[in-house]
Amino acid sequence: MAEHQTGGDGAGARNSVRPEKPVSAETAKIYWRENVKLLCVLLAVWFAVSFGAGILLVEPLNRITLGGFKLGFWFAQQGSIITFVILIFIYGARMRILERRLGIGDEGPEKSRQSSVE
Repeated sequence: MAEHQTGGDGAGARNSVRPEKPVSAETAKIYWRENVKLLCVLLAVWFAVSFGAGILLVEPLNRITLGGFKLGFWFAQQGSIITFVILIFIYGARMRILERRLGIGDEGPEKSRQSSVE
């Protein structure tokens, strides 16, 4: 088994990983404001689909069929779950965009510049 060689101070293991830059208070404030705003929008969409289409509007939607099932029933059983999974992917994509814009996260600013050039 190969051992990791470190200098006398034991800093070798830390040097192999990109050091984290401190995030300014203003950047953190922008990040959390945008994060909470995005979460509120996505949760409102999920609420509208699950509660609105699955419960409140079930009678009008039941007049429409989808794959042999009434649409109101479909939203109550499948629609809210599928919508939630789609919203998870939307959240992940939007957060990656936000992190690149602010120069934080896993990729950091150097990867952001490389991906914008490509």
